[in-house]
Amino acid sequence: MNFVHKTVLLHEAVDALAIQPEGTYVDGTFGRGGHSRLILSQLGEQGRLIAFDKDPAAIAEAAGIADPRFSIVHAGFADLADALAARGVTTIDGLLLDLGVSSPQLDDGSRGFSFRFDAPLDMRMDTTRGMTVAEWLNTADQQDIAEVIRDYGEERFAKQVAAAIVARRGEQPIATTRELATLVAGAVRTREPGQDPATRTFQALRIFINRELEELSLILPQALRLLRPGGRYSIIAFHSLEDRIVKRFMQDASKSDLPDRLPVRAAEVPPPPLRLIGKPIRATAAEVDDNPRARSAILRVAEKTEAAR
Repeated sequence: MNFVHKTVLLHEAVDALAIQPEGTYVDGTFGRGGHSRLILSQLGEQGRLIAFDKDPAAIAEAAGIADPRFSIVHAGFADLADALAARGVTTIDGLLLDLGVSSPQLDDGSRGFSFRFDAPLDMRMDTTRGMTVAEWLNTADQQDIAEVIRDYGEERFAKQVAAAIVARRGEQPIATTRELATLVAGAVRTREPGQDPATRTFQALRIFINRELEELSLILPQALRLLRPGGRYSIIAFHSLEDRIVKRFMQDASKSDLPDRLPVRAAEVPPPPLRLIGKPIRATAAEVDDNPRARSAILRVAEKTEAAR
């Protein structure tokens, strides 16, 4: 089946890279290729784009791009440095990340990402490897389940949800999205208006099983080492946990590393390795009307300075 994907903040994220026609860029989250195709349209003959994605469906989509300047890596972006080195790339001019789950992944019920469909409880972005959510829920300790749901989903009723899961699996294994959503609905006593009781639990389990926050924490310093001076990060986040990681990294790297109250002249303060570019960008009202999933998107941009050579 063909699932429609509307790329969020398409032009804003690519414009933020300030594309150099002969530069080398990385799209760490290819998805269905919206950002990649726009980047390629702005590159010259010697430009290069290396894209990454875990999802076999995304890899299949990328196979349709017949462009010698483009290559796709079937791996998570945490493998950035090694994957680039294997391709003879030691420096890049920009990194674009469109974090989280894509519309085709949510809309394909068989993937198990959404409680809107009754399907096997999978949630792996890379369906060729790793443990499914069902396998993990049926073997993990109750405390570990509660901590994942609390820490990655910010769910107030994480303990109650974990207890319900363990009680049910004692009778029969939990296998489908509908089974899990029903369990969660019985354990979550209150919920924000308009939000399904299972929203936070499903988010937490998806983030955990795909190591999304860990991989994000790994790629940010890797990219700083690989970026040329003047090279940029262009990163779109969709929820507070991932945006917090991006925001803190950029803010910390944009400050000079000096002890407080150190008596030095301004000219003697070493410049920081990053410079923040503009304010965070959000989708326009028109884009949100056209694509409601853009509502929570936030784009942050930073540029490597000459000091970080």
